[in-house]
Amino acid sequence: MCKAIGTRIKLVVSNTGMGYYKDTEVYEKYINLRYISELSKIKMDSTGIEIGAAVTISKAVEALKQKCIVGFLSKDEVMLKRISEHMEKIASGFIRNTASVGGNLVMAQRNSFPSDIATILLAANSVVDLMAGSNFERLTLEEFLDRAPLDSESVLLSIKIPSWESIKDASSERKSKLLFETYRASPRPLGNALPYLNAAFLAEVSQCKDSGGIIIDTCRLAFGAYGTTHAIRARRVEEFLVGKMLNISILYEAVNQLRATVVPEDGNSSSAYRSSLATGFLFEFFRPLVESTREIFNGYLDGCSGSSFLRSSEKKEKQDQFHHGKCPTLLSPSKQILQYGTEYYPVGEPTTKSGAAIQASGEAVYVDDIPAPTNCLHGTFIYSTKPLARVKSIKLKLESQAYAVVISSKDIPKGGENIGSKSVFGIEPLFSDEITRCTGERLAFVVADTQKHADMAANSAVIDYDMENLEPPILSLEEAVKRSSLFDVPPILLPKQVGDIAKGMVEADHKILSAEIKLGSQYYFYMEAQSALAIPDEDNSMVVYISTQIPEFAHSTVAACLGLPENSVRVITRRVGGGFGGKSFKTNAVAAACAVAAQKLSRPVRIYLNRKTDMIMAGGRHPMKITYSVGFKSNGKITALQLEILINAGIHPDVSPLMPKTIVAALKKYDWGVLSFDIKVCKTNHSSKSAMRAPGEVQGSFIAEAVMENVASTLCMEVDSVRNVNLHTHESLSLFYQGSEGELLEYTLPSIWNKLAISASLPQRIEMVKEFNRINKWKKRGISRAPIVHEVNLRPTPGKVSILRDGSIVVEVGGIELGQGLWTKVKQMTAFALSSIKCDGIGGLLEKVRVVQSDTLSLIQGGYTGGSTTSESSCEAVRFCCNILVERLTPLKGTLLGQLDSLNWETLILQAYSQAVNLSASSYFVPDITSTDYLNYGAAVSEVEVNLLTGETTILQADIIYDCGQSLNPAVDLGQIEGAFVQGIGFFMLEEYPTNSEGLVVAEGTWTYKIPTVDTIPKQFNVEILNSGHHQKRVLSSKASGEPPLLLAVSVHCAAREAIREARKQLRSWSSLDGPDSTFQLEVPAIMPVVKELCGLDIVERYLEWKMGKQVSVVS
Repeated sequence: MCKAIGTRIKLVVSNTGMGYYKDTEVYEKYINLRYISELSKIKMDSTGIEIGAAVTISKAVEALKQKCIVGFLSKDEVMLKRISEHMEKIASGFIRNTASVGGNLVMAQRNSFPSDIATILLAANSVVDLMAGSNFERLTLEEFLDRAPLDSESVLLSIKIPSWESIKDASSERKSKLLFETYRASPRPLGNALPYLNAAFLAEVSQCKDSGGIIIDTCRLAFGAYGTTHAIRARRVEEFLVGKMLNISILYEAVNQLRATVVPEDGNSSSAYRSSLATGFLFEFFRPLVESTREIFNGYLDGCSGSSFLRSSEKKEKQDQFHHGKCPTLLSPSKQILQYGTEYYPVGEPTTKSGAAIQASGEAVYVDDIPAPTNCLHGTFIYSTKPLARVKSIKLKLESQAYAVVISSKDIPKGGENIGSKSVFGIEPLFSDEITRCTGERLAFVVADTQKHADMAANSAVIDYDMENLEPPILSLEEAVKRSSLFDVPPILLPKQVGDIAKGMVEADHKILSAEIKLGSQYYFYMEAQSALAIPDEDNSMVVYISTQIPEFAHSTVAACLGLPENSVRVITRRVGGGFGGKSFKTNAVAAACAVAAQKLSRPVRIYLNRKTDMIMAGGRHPMKITYSVGFKSNGKITALQLEILINAGIHPDVSPLMPKTIVAALKKYDWGVLSFDIKVCKTNHSSKSAMRAPGEVQGSFIAEAVMENVASTLCMEVDSVRNVNLHTHESLSLFYQGSEGELLEYTLPSIWNKLAISASLPQRIEMVKEFNRINKWKKRGISRAPIVHEVNLRPTPGKVSILRDGSIVVEVGGIELGQGLWTKVKQMTAFALSSIKCDGIGGLLEKVRVVQSDTLSLIQGGYTGGSTTSESSCEAVRFCCNILVERLTPLKGTLLGQLDSLNWETLILQAYSQAVNLSASSYFVPDITSTDYLNYGAAVSEVEVNLLTGETTILQADIIYDCGQSLNPAVDLGQIEGAFVQGIGFFMLEEYPTNSEGLVVAEGTWTYKIPTVDTIPKQFNVEILNSGHHQKRVLSSKASGEPPLLLAVSVHCAAREAIREARKQLRSWSSLDGPDSTFQLEVPAIMPVVKELCGLDIVERYLEWKMGKQVSVVS
């Protein structure tokens, strides 16, 4: 049809597949098949259930559940129930409501999509109906998947799941039972993540009359999504098992055959892990049959459900776990203890976050929500895919005549500079010159009539590279050191050593020498992507709307790039949909590129950067390599720690020279006795790294805990005891944190540490974990407690408060609302400070306050929003403004009270207007040099459970106590504490940000980069905000909450390590090996393949060999 009419047509149901397979070509027409009734029906009869290809996944799930409830074909109930439960883990609810079953299968057949539906239906012996031209075909699903990819003239009509009774062998006289189970191992247990491997198994089993053993009459073993073309059946294993009486030896042989069958194709990640998952799932399916008693199996044959049978067979192990097919509740129980006072009312009240309602409803306006001006164009970046090369040319291979213009460094106006970002440490160019020096570097900016066309044009770019006569790129830290490719760190930013390392090592009873740690990167993953809108204005000026944490820097960057005086540039930021540091410096280039294009073309230009491009260009958190030597006493007290730290800063300095200071500040949370370090900031041909929430501190805190765990392992001590003995006294705290330590009463960590042990029932839970591990073979638990000491500093911040004629109040501050509740605290502070005028109606001032957008021509010297202290600095600036206004209003108030019986706020302000009182005040808060830096304290206990067959880590419980001083808003701070902790979980446990051999990020957005979600946060999440009393040098005695709690998530990683240690101990016992195993390092992030490898990729084989009495090899 397409050829006949010369039109590009795409058949779709909902076209959700474009989220995975981006449209690289333009279709003139789409034909929606959803409303063709023949494709949208579900039919049920005694032979099975037939699902039309256009039926949505949600409708299919609903029908399968209804089938189970009605009880029609009751012998198939277990199979239909498992299929429906598994399908509920596919994608998200929104996608399931629109995506079709047929579309999913066609993507699997045509594009090798890692489909769960294909695998589970393959095990169920499903068939499909297909229309190819005018020909009708009925194929088994296996035949359908095996054939050549469907062409555009073939349409999938329906899928049928046959009833077992209609296809089983009726000749058997034995009483049998049908078993059906599905499995998937993915970063998110409840779905919305592609699996590493999925599987579905069907087996008909019966009991031998003579021996009582279990015989496998029939079995179908399907595996998919493991890095092969499509789902397959393990036919060789099926043939081996059928007719056999199941026992340990048979299962062992089946497992070995399966490992040779499920082999991912070359180029797939985690190949050994995926093969291990296959054997683990097969073992999990058949293990209850091997290890069950005759009584249990007889009961099963008499009518117990499959899940009841599985649970009954496991009672002897008393396993406290969900059946894997059942979705646990999404609601996490929690306990939140907030302490707050009324001394500074309404400051300190847990008021609702300002703007929460309009954010939830979608009414909050972000940059991309601003209506496009007339003749607005859209742009995106063309980036380098080579780490070091000459760029000879860039050509667009557009298939249509869509409007597209390429903007490069040659288009920067006369008098302008090629600046994409600048800090005190150096400049990053907007576009590369003739040589590109890192992957992800901006080569050009392509502009088109729509964002989609701009993205397609950028994707079509053909870049001609030349690497002749260029040195090899620096892509490793070791190579950077070898070639002395380092950034200088200003002496004022170099952290101070503590003590004499030689003396500290001499005092040690034991030493660990040259241990290594490697830490990877992390992407910011803000919800709102990088976005900007540049509008040429009158008199050769430029207005830029941008999502940024530092409007002041974006302002100066745009002005310098355009060659304009700064008064001809205006940057406006209303709110930011998440920043985490990624919108500090990286966003400046986004604004500058739009401004250059807008000036050149004399038209507005905007951008909403797609996630993949942003991930490639963003840089993210700093990767590091750490080598350390530590000396310690026999009781665990550390006498000396010496470190060599290599930091991957990428190609430009950004803020990387700050990293040594922040790393060491977090490291110093323990009393090391002596602390010595050599830190190098390495210049490599990677994209430049930037600040990310708790930059350097999160790595420093992890290094400290890694050292503690290594010392404890070496001494065969509990790591909690080693931490205890190395906590600071106030005297040692003063030595390590000179000038920031505060008074003795302000050092709350010891009391937090002890209080947490009681509130989290730590001693009792440690014993419960030990008992759980003793009686469970396939799941192990770990529990860990970790402290933080986090140093922050206040910065100068401006503020402006204006009272309007009707008594309403408008506020401007230097800080940007990023979602952290800054506006909320500012509003509370404004109401508190103005209430000191003490007139009638003053209690309702909070509702009269509005905080408005940042405008760089209205409020200058705005500074940057980051480092956790911008809210309190902005509040203090506002308080100064309000004090000025109160001082101006007080004389008038006295005069009016002499004339009136009472005076309300509105009357006072109206009179002030009539008497020309200046009701607008500006201030610039500059913190006192003696109170710029201070310390934050907190501690967390985390308990996790590790599945040894999959490597999945479940966070069972997290308990946090955090010192907020006297919180400005406990509800807002609670959100910051929980949010920071969850983001820390992402860094330590989930978020893998890999690059290829040339340094190019290979993460494909949300498909491969997994941030924490509702099913990967703690199942029970308890937080207590400690009101630690009066701190004279703090803003109304408050303390920061934005970044420090992120460091507490290291407790999750430490708990996972404890669980893995128990797994390895068990594995060694199966190998008849005694003694501790302290040789392993748990990587960051501790993703499922990493955890599984440490627990043993061959753990099933080792267990079966042990059961058969064989000797196994030493744990590697």
